[in-house]
Amino acid sequence: MKIPYVYLAAALCAFYVGCTSLKNTSGNQTPQELPATALQPVGRYLVNNAQHLELVSSAAHVGFSFEGPQARVIASAAYAGAHSYLQYELDGVYQKRVRINGRPDTVTISAPTAGKHTVWLYKTTEAHTGALVIQKIVAPEAAALTRPAAPLIEFIGNSITCGAAADPSDVPCGTGEYHDQHNAYQAYGPRVARAVNANFMLSSVSGYGAYRNWNTNGPTLPQVYEKIDFQAKTARQWDFSKLSPQIVSIALGTNDFSDGDGKTPRLPFDSARFVTAYVGFVKKVKSKYPQAQIALLSSPMLNGPRKQTLENCLAAVKTQIDTAYPSSKPVALHFFKPMQASGCSGHPSVAEHGVMAAELEPFFRGLL
Repeated sequence: MKIPYVYLAAALCAFYVGCTSLKNTSGNQTPQELPATALQPVGRYLVNNAQHLELVSSAAHVGFSFEGPQARVIASAAYAGAHSYLQYELDGVYQKRVRINGRPDTVTISAPTAGKHTVWLYKTTEAHTGALVIQKIVAPEAAALTRPAAPLIEFIGNSITCGAAADPSDVPCGTGEYHDQHNAYQAYGPRVARAVNANFMLSSVSGYGAYRNWNTNGPTLPQVYEKIDFQAKTARQWDFSKLSPQIVSIALGTNDFSDGDGKTPRLPFDSARFVTAYVGFVKKVKSKYPQAQIALLSSPMLNGPRKQTLENCLAAVKTQIDTAYPSSKPVALHFFKPMQASGCSGHPSVAEHGVMAAELEPFFRGLL
């Protein structure tokens, strides 16, 4: 029997619409480009002339979501011949550290299931080793994520705060370049923040101190804090209005007590100069964040008389700041238990950062 044309056309139309509807319910699997300028960074960053996003500070991070089994991150180091590292979480679970070369590299992120997924990308290395450049995200339904609605903690410090020399899993200690063993994601600050459900940013430089560095007299961290990349020669200043921490944690002193490298003349530690410089720095921080709670941490690397001297100095800093700002929250102090660090060049390892974070967790819970 012949089927009238009008019925056949109607049947075909219904079949087509049904198939189209079925296809649309599974989402658009065609990769789309999400420009780096659409991402919303946490930490220090800049947008360069090529409209790429440069993550500057340790553990600076951005997030995005996508649909389907795979996303691609197009990234590069600061310049040809250089390399950097990123780390990432997929659906809230940490994955791995990835080396990024100077030329555009592609990091392929594969999800174990279909559907919607979230990714957070973290810069592994510190500001002085160059920026991690994010050019774009290529994935179906790619969209930028905003940081969770939670308090922000800024962790100021030195190489320990950077997570420097903590992770020789890819490049053994004593080989490669200094930043090859960095692991900012697993440093004590980010670990504490994740434990107490807070956001975080790191403002830290290896080797720097409050009034002198590990083998030089400066520039010290207080002298470069306002520079976007913590380097004295840089003209560009960081815009402190971009992020407003509720707590600012400062951990300086390890390098001030250092005996240096034996090449540069080194005077004995000067408590008066240390306290004066530290008080001036805290006042500078308070000028940027008037409402922030200030927390001062000692060093887990010092013991004996040096440990006691640092603790006495930090107590003196607290007294001066609390007197100068009577209406502010009192400065909080935490004195670390000393440890014998087993990471590269005498730094805490990834595991030891976990010990430090566990020790700090109740302290920061109390502040929050």
